[in-house]
Amino acid sequence: MRWLRRQKTKRRLAIAMQIVLIGMFLVGIVHRNVSVIVNSAIGVMVSFLPAILQRDYGLPMNPGLTLWITAAVFFHALGTVAVPGSGVSFYQSFWWWDHLTHALSASVVAAVGYTTVRAIDLHTEQLSFPPKFMVVFTVLFVVAFGVLWEILEFLLGIITPLYIGGSILTQYGLTDTMMDLIFDAVGGLIVGLWGSASLSGLTDALVDKLERQ
Repeated sequence: MRWLRRQKTKRRLAIAMQIVLIGMFLVGIVHRNVSVIVNSAIGVMVSFLPAILQRDYGLPMNPGLTLWITAAVFFHALGTVAVPGSGVSFYQSFWWWDHLTHALSASVVAAVGYTTVRAIDLHTEQLSFPPKFMVVFTVLFVVAFGVLWEILEFLLGIITPLYIGGSILTQYGLTDTMMDLIFDAVGGLIVGLWGSASLSGLTDALVDKLERQ
């Protein structure tokens, strides 16, 4: 009974975040804030991805996984919104906000990489990935993705002001980039160490799909 209540709470939290994301999108349109519009719109689309994966592909996206994914895009989008009374965004107001969002987003990316490789490992007899390899792979996978993200962030910071009059993503220098990659690695390490417990259902579903093909 307690487990069922926790699941309902997670589902309600995810729905509440989706509603706030839609509200942020509308506020961004009213104030013509390009960063808020784009990041909240992407957040809304990503937040509905678990439901689509479950409906169209039969992947078991439980409320915990749904909340995890939704929280990652929610806190990133919220970071672009101005803190009431300050005129500057959450990213600029709180030094730890960027670290939080990078660790959360990196953990979601790590979950994708971990689940995919683990499913391949279980599906085929030609490959065997020991637990230590999975940890190292997950961290390296996330850091590699993080490097690509930082390059994209840098390019968008140059290009978007020229064409749409505002920046979608902002880069604050080399030190900020290095800290981003460190917290990306932290998110990847957490998933690499404890991914088997939280992602086992999703992994088994992928293995089942591979065996049917």
